[in-house]
Amino acid sequence: MKNLIISLSVASMILTGSCGINETADLVILNGKIYTVDETNPSAEAIAIKGEKIIFAGTSNEAKKMIKEGTTKVIDANGRLVLPGFNDAHVHFGPLDPDYIELRYTTDPTVFTEKVKAQVAKSKPGQLIRGGHWEHEMFTDRNWPGKDLIDKVSPDNPVILTRADGHSVLVNSYILKASGITKTTVAPFGGEIQKDPVSGEPTGIIKENAMDLIKTGEVAAEFTEKEKEEKIWQGYLLAFKEARELGVTSIQIPGWGDFDAYKKLQAEGHLTSRIDIGEPLTGDTVRLKKYLETAKQYPADGDWIRFGYLKAFIDGTIGSGTALMYEPFTDNPKTSGLSMMPYEEFENMVVVADKLGFQIGVHSIGDQGNNWTLNAYEKAQQINGERDSRHRNEHAQTIAPGDIPRFAQLGVIASMQPTHCISDKKFVIKRIGEDRAKGAYAWKSLADAGARIAFGSDYQVEPLNPMEGLYASVTRKDRLGEEGDGWYPEQKISMADAIKYYTTGAAYAQFMEERKGMIKKGYLADIVITDKDLFSIPENEIMRTKVDYTIVGGKVVYSSGNK
Repeated sequence: MKNLIISLSVASMILTGSCGINETADLVILNGKIYTVDETNPSAEAIAIKGEKIIFAGTSNEAKKMIKEGTTKVIDANGRLVLPGFNDAHVHFGPLDPDYIELRYTTDPTVFTEKVKAQVAKSKPGQLIRGGHWEHEMFTDRNWPGKDLIDKVSPDNPVILTRADGHSVLVNSYILKASGITKTTVAPFGGEIQKDPVSGEPTGIIKENAMDLIKTGEVAAEFTEKEKEEKIWQGYLLAFKEARELGVTSIQIPGWGDFDAYKKLQAEGHLTSRIDIGEPLTGDTVRLKKYLETAKQYPADGDWIRFGYLKAFIDGTIGSGTALMYEPFTDNPKTSGLSMMPYEEFENMVVVADKLGFQIGVHSIGDQGNNWTLNAYEKAQQINGERDSRHRNEHAQTIAPGDIPRFAQLGVIASMQPTHCISDKKFVIKRIGEDRAKGAYAWKSLADAGARIAFGSDYQVEPLNPMEGLYASVTRKDRLGEEGDGWYPEQKISMADAIKYYTTGAAYAQFMEERKGMIKKGYLADIVITDKDLFSIPENEIMRTKVDYTIVGGKVVYSSGNK
């Protein structure tokens, strides 16, 4: 019996990583309610960190042995919830523009007029005015806005106001004239120019590939190169400030990002989130080989700035009525949406890039769009052979029942953004009907079928705050709250799973699950401490939960008491 007790004690020390505790930690967190997301050691009350790595997760008494007065920084969590840092698997991150007109949650379209008028008053004639994040389904009449809203207050300035999904824009007549867009202009493949059904004149709404026709005709503002660089630099600093205050310690950028800018931010000590930067998917082998050179500069075994995946679009969105569906939209039977390119061209791009070893992520919203993406990945496996590619389906929003098991079968990651559900549910059934809506935002069905899931925000389409994503995934209710069990409640998941998809699930999507996304010995010390216990509070408190501490690589980059 004595030998058995000794063996059990040793086993316990191994599980908690407490063997040989005589090392001095740089940072120790005590008295926390720690959800580690590590199945071998799911909970703890203390963490010890040395350098960028976690060296212990276990009891406070054991962690105290690693504290050296005058050397070790100590944080008393005082019973607060401690989690791995949030890893946003799909975020359009970059410098913020303080002059951007914010239209999120606008319910009265006359606000467009007021805000554009105010910005025009601060701008020079010919200077481009940008804004966006509007959602016409939030308007009282739910009608698309038109150029008449802004023409009268912007006769001498180009104006582009982008819909929340980024797949449609409202432009004024200044832009239409500069672009040569008239009643006779034919939209390119995969695009739409909305026209008045009576006059045939453009309404000012331009969708998808037709946005490539836009020419602003802007007159460059009289800024020196130094002033422009300073504005962009300040924009980056604002973006990282927002991220760390929300506990976002890792960011995966689809498509495009400025490697040099992030390298400079890191050199000057301003990189407070880890960054993966992708590039656009292409079938051009010359361009793909250039990507390979960039990937060597920012390799997969790095921890801070890494080359990400290649991003493609196969369709549009449900909100803009451009998602690629098998059957016509319920509220607009004239269209089944848009594909961004012919399937054969898309498939060839996927096969070529896969052969060179790239990870690929495809924006897929409609049921047919999702099917095409899965088909292309399957074709790549058939031609190039199976490998641990971890190709991604970005959004995976509306899926036909027969395609749900294929995610696990093909090893395709469902990279999903939970807040799309609670933003879109107000119009989804109107757009696609109840039968198809059952396969929308179906993260529980995907998980039950064995799919790997990574959560993110799709910022700036949606807010960056992970708390909104957690709320959406466990309630499927409106942000203002509502009675009942939520929208298609069978798709709700537990808070533990929601956090897992936002941490280790997102890390798996970037091939980093062996060193990030858990509170575990040897893992990167990316940690958040929240002011509320997400596991026990009422659902209406989830989005009100704040981050008290954000720790990245063992360094406190944000604390609520020291803003």
